[in-house]
Amino acid sequence: MKPLVLHERADEDVRVAIQYLLENAPASALDFVDVLEKTFKQIQRHPATGSPRYAHELNLPDLRFRPCKRFPYLVFYIESAQQIDVWRILHSRRDIPNWLQSDESES
Repeated sequence: MKPLVLHERADEDVRVAIQYLLENAPASALDFVDVLEKTFKQIQRHPATGSPRYAHELNLPDLRFRPCKRFPYLVFYIESAQQIDVWRILHSRRDIPNWLQSDESES
């Protein structure tokens, strides 16, 4: 399996999601962490099975995402020869293309 690397924005996305859950649904916070870890393992085992839905729209042909079960979060990643780069972990009700495009313009 390739190593999975969380970029700074993805790491911040996780912190924000956990903080929100701790404040609003504390019993769910640990469940979210478990589900997120399982999602990461699924991505590592089968990176090509993630959806390329936003890849064309954002002109990022290798961009894929995988939803987290039981939580409305999507893990966005790009697989390279050496590793899997997780760029964002966003709530599914966000304006996904806008959030990801703003990241591209900042890099």
